[in-house]
Amino acid sequence: MGSLSIWHWIIVLVVVTLVFGTKKLGTVGSDLGKAVKGFKDGIKGEESSPADSAKIQDDSKAPVNT
Repeated sequence: MGSLSIWHWIIVLVVVTLVFGTKKLGTVGSDLGKAVKGFKDGIKGEESSPADSAKIQDDSKAPVNT
């Protein structure tokens, strides 16, 4: 009674598909994929951020011609 068998998961999957429909589930999957991609891009952006900020700080020390 502690864990669910494969048959329980198949029944749950069929019920969810009947309730929401395949088109709605495809849309949710697509949106989830875009969100994960955006999250990964955000993480990569933060990793390159310290190098970019160091470059900006070095540029700010350069003399300004006015």
